[in-house]
Amino acid sequence: MIRKVFTKLLGLFILLLVFHTVVMELVFSRMVHDRAADTLHLLGREALFSGVIALAVALPLAAWVAGAISSRLERVIAFAQRVAEGDLDARLPQNGEDELSSMEAALNQTAERLGKGFAEIENQRQELAAMLDSMQEAVVAITPEGFVHWSNAVMQQIAGTQIRVGRPLVHSVRDPELLACVRGALEHGEVRFGRASSLAPGRIFEINAAPLPSGGALAVLHDVTRIEAAEKSRREFIANVSHELRTPLTSIQGYVETLVEDPETNPETTREFLGVILKNATRMNRLTEDLLALASVESPNYKLSLQPAKASALVQDSIEALGGMVVDSGIELESSGAPDAMVMADPDAMNQVFGNLIENAMKYGKAGKRIRVGARALESEVEFSVEDFGPGIASEHLERIFERFYRIDKARSRESGGTGLGLAIVKHIVEAHGGRIWAESELGCGASFHFTLPLAQAIDGH
Repeated sequence: MIRKVFTKLLGLFILLLVFHTVVMELVFSRMVHDRAADTLHLLGREALFSGVIALAVALPLAAWVAGAISSRLERVIAFAQRVAEGDLDARLPQNGEDELSSMEAALNQTAERLGKGFAEIENQRQELAAMLDSMQEAVVAITPEGFVHWSNAVMQQIAGTQIRVGRPLVHSVRDPELLACVRGALEHGEVRFGRASSLAPGRIFEINAAPLPSGGALAVLHDVTRIEAAEKSRREFIANVSHELRTPLTSIQGYVETLVEDPETNPETTREFLGVILKNATRMNRLTEDLLALASVESPNYKLSLQPAKASALVQDSIEALGGMVVDSGIELESSGAPDAMVMADPDAMNQVFGNLIENAMKYGKAGKRIRVGARALESEVEFSVEDFGPGIASEHLERIFERFYRIDKARSRESGGTGLGLAIVKHIVEAHGGRIWAESELGCGASFHFTLPLAQAIDGH
């Protein structure tokens, strides 16, 4: 660089020197055209000598100027290389007000604007990534060649370590529906919809794969597992209600038709038929009441009138309220003891809880001839229990026994008039109190139902 600049300056200086010599030669020739030839040659030599002296002075000056300019140009080149490598904080020192200084100032301003532009782009990229990571949907971007370009946190959680940037999507996920939707978006440039059920065990996703302007594709996966479960539960609920209503209605219809078609029916037969009709009507009425009660406790607007109450008083009230009904059935209802600890409870709701649990124990633990109700104090709650000494419940039923319409023995449940909703109602009421409920049993050793209520002091302290 220095040599090139110096050579150019030296060449320019030599041209100027030659031009100077020619001009002086012409001028002096005109001035001394009348003088002798010796004098003319002497002046030419003096002009040439003066040019050589000027050249000797100009050479170091040209070298210094060339070095200074070359040094500044080298700084500009180094600055350009740093910017090209991504160092947008690089700046050129500005000294003087010449043309190079103006160029250095312009380059500094360009670098500053580039830095601000890239910083803004990076902030926008981080905000977009944060927004996509905060989505409940899984999102994955695919390049035109079928490689993973980007995925949010939800997608990474679903696919695990298999999904990585730069890896083919077909090697990252194995769900055929997702791969087919992405392939359709890439090859045909159309929005494709699908349903993935093998992407994650037990989960269902709706797929929306759309083409990107760059030629890639973007797939969004919405988890509809809960929606599917709710829809399945709704269908099962409607089917169960229809079945529970159809059975007594069919019975009532049959007996009524018999009475209508044979007006001279024996009075004893008529009384028997009317008894059956009354029994089925009562069953339908109970089912309707339980459905209304379940709808009430499942409603978001369900409110409890919580107030402090002694655990021992709740146990004693339940025994007194149901004692007459239990005595008539030949079953002994007793207390296993309860502390005087204060719990937060809705008295009416607790009567319903104890009533359903004791009635359930009467139906299925009748063989034990005894039901025991009690409570014990824990660290921040009181655990209540209703225990029978009947045949017990198999372990495979314990997890599902609180589901709506779930029955262990459907034939015996219908014979006893059960609706299959009592334990589901109890569960919702207990959980609305902030408690827990579960069942414990062994075949041949009876069954016990336990639920907890928080202490009044624990709630006040919280």
